[in-house]
Amino acid sequence: MTAAGRALVVVGDTLLDRDIDGEATRLAPDAPAPVVDIAAERSRPGGAGLAAALAAAQDGREVILVTPLGSDDAARTVRATLTAHGVHLAELPLHGTLPVKTRVRAAGRPLVRLDHGGGTPGEPDAAVCRALGGAAAVLVSDYGRGTAAVLRPLLAAAARRVPLLWDPHPRGAAPVPGTRLATPNAAEARTLAAALPDDPDRPRPDDTSLRADTARAALLARHWHAAAVAVTLGERGVLLARGGSPMLIPPPHTAVGDPCGAGDCLAATAALALADGALPEEALQRAVAAAAAFVADGGAGHPAPSGAPTDPAALAAAVRARGGTVVATGGCFDLLHAGHVGLLESARRIGDCLVVCLNSDTSVRRLKGPGRPLNPAADRATVLAGLGCVDAVAVFEEDTPETLLRTLRPHVWVKGGDYTPDDLPEAAALAEWGGQAVVLPYLDGRSTTALTRRAADVPQ
Repeated sequence: MTAAGRALVVVGDTLLDRDIDGEATRLAPDAPAPVVDIAAERSRPGGAGLAAALAAAQDGREVILVTPLGSDDAARTVRATLTAHGVHLAELPLHGTLPVKTRVRAAGRPLVRLDHGGGTPGEPDAAVCRALGGAAAVLVSDYGRGTAAVLRPLLAAAARRVPLLWDPHPRGAAPVPGTRLATPNAAEARTLAAALPDDPDRPRPDDTSLRADTARAALLARHWHAAAVAVTLGERGVLLARGGSPMLIPPPHTAVGDPCGAGDCLAATAALALADGALPEEALQRAVAAAAAFVADGGAGHPAPSGAPTDPAALAAAVRARGGTVVATGGCFDLLHAGHVGLLESARRIGDCLVVCLNSDTSVRRLKGPGRPLNPAADRATVLAGLGCVDAVAVFEEDTPETLLRTLRPHVWVKGGDYTPDDLPEAAALAEWGGQAVVLPYLDGRSTTALTRRAADVPQ
């Protein structure tokens, strides 16, 4: 069986995460504590369970989660939710109850977190051994509750066969030798490096410079015998150390939102890329873009934490439901150039998601004539979807996307160039639901036609 047909196996500690959301407009009369008027309560898998759900939502590869689960109410809730999201379970026995983390939030900001429950994992059975033995890649999502330590011999064996990504925790086990990629965040890297034996290359714990982060990554990679360590730096991206010069991989755009779960999204995306044969650098580029989009879409606190919907209509509906702004734009995008990218990045900054309405091949041919498009719709959609500023791509067959827009119902329709909003053929459709057409400036001198003419003039 090829790697493409085998599963990503996620190993680690699963939690039940609960969010209680409301508004806090007054203090309690008996104490200087805010009173939260509850508007909504949501539960979702957390820890390794969230990483597995995010992985299962991404590319269709089978995802198996190896985790301790018991028979308590929290475990039953997590089990049912993960199964509904397409995650296959290979369970360890749990001696105790599933940990539950509850965030109380007002206006989207956490006020307090309440933790209860917990237990210890039991020994693996044959199903767990089979899952790890047949994996295309392994993601260890260690939350410091003992699962990685119990499975360490099996994980060490897996690291000798397939790519293994280890997302460590200061209270957890050290990555096994041969780990392909470890992904601590900056605070975790400081704690983990400080716990190592004295080393002349170890920076001071209070040194938060990029140079110190680089030194810690290299130090951890050497002590863990890992091929590479990537320190996640939040909005600055990821710093990768794998011998030689370090590489800083910034996000494609600044993401504003709830960062809860962003590390799990990054680890899940990178592990899937490693399973597909990507190098760590390539895997992290995909992962940083996915994590930025995840945060911008609301993070783990989003009502659908298994991953942002890839269906454009579902994405638009979800953003509208939570009071966000849906932005759409359209075109042929035959050869993506700087003018296109500038327009798309500007459009994404207007709202909370960007859907690109893409002319089909037959539609482009009618508009542009014989010989166009130069790239088929599937390739054009893949290139657009790879941009961090694009959340979804929808292909339409007509000359204009009016029918598609009636499905998406965007708040804002963006075009670039010498249009005026009233001249756009989509303006009448937008008026049906109160949408607004806007025109953004276009980079002068950038066009697909100019690119093809220059290419044709190149001596063969």
